[in-house]
Amino acid sequence: MTRPRAANPPYRLPPPLFHARCKACWFTVGVIALVVASFWSLDLQWAAFFSADAMRSMGRFVGEFFPPDLSAPFVQKVAIGVWETFAMSLLGTLLAAIAGLALALPGSRLHAGDTAWARGLTRWVLNVLRSIPELVWAALLLISAGLGPFAGTLALALHTTGVLGRLFAEAIENAPPGPGEALGAQGISNGRVFLYVTLPQILPQLLSYTLYRWENNIRAAAILGVVGAGGLGQLLSFHMGLFQIDKTATVLAVMLLMVAAVDAMSHGARHWLTR
Repeated sequence: MTRPRAANPPYRLPPPLFHARCKACWFTVGVIALVVASFWSLDLQWAAFFSADAMRSMGRFVGEFFPPDLSAPFVQKVAIGVWETFAMSLLGTLLAAIAGLALALPGSRLHAGDTAWARGLTRWVLNVLRSIPELVWAALLLISAGLGPFAGTLALALHTTGVLGRLFAEAIENAPPGPGEALGAQGISNGRVFLYVTLPQILPQLLSYTLYRWENNIRAAAILGVVGAGGLGQLLSFHMGLFQIDKTATVLAVMLLMVAAVDAMSHGARHWLTR
């Protein structure tokens, strides 16, 4: 005797788009209200921006970029600026990775039983470092370090230390806790727990964060020269100030090529590390 088939479960209606108890719905409404208020409060003159006069002015300005200055003396000067920008970003990122890891250790809990008495103070220091933009750091350091790439390198290192330190601390605290807790229960010190258990687990993540910040520092180093911190940014600021548009076009083109090359190299390195 065959058993009767179970009745098909009734189809459920999709949930309503908005519900009074839905926190995500209220959050979305709040974001939309902020966006609408932003458009309403700002004096956005779209008609003037898309007017025929504005288009003609922009066309004339863009036309002055061609042809760029490719004379041998200027290309040599740009090559020196490329090397300064590359060196500033690389050295600044390396110093920030070392300092960020040094601050991430007291700023995180290695395991559940870790007291981490300096965690709050260290997190506050990291917040201060990354809340100040690179341009502000460079302007402050120019007073003591003087004009040139040294101030730019220190500015990148200080700001990036705050960013990487926070990311490294989060990676340490989000590491699988089991092995560390097992060693800690046997009386192993926190330093040895970190070196032999936590660090091998999070090392690919730390390297990925560092490479990503290096990409950002390439762009930042190219702009820091605007305040006299050396590199391509200083060339860009100088020639734009003199309205030498052909030389400005050369510097901008080299900036684009440099950022694209570093992005591709960094992306390939991150992909290789996470395979």
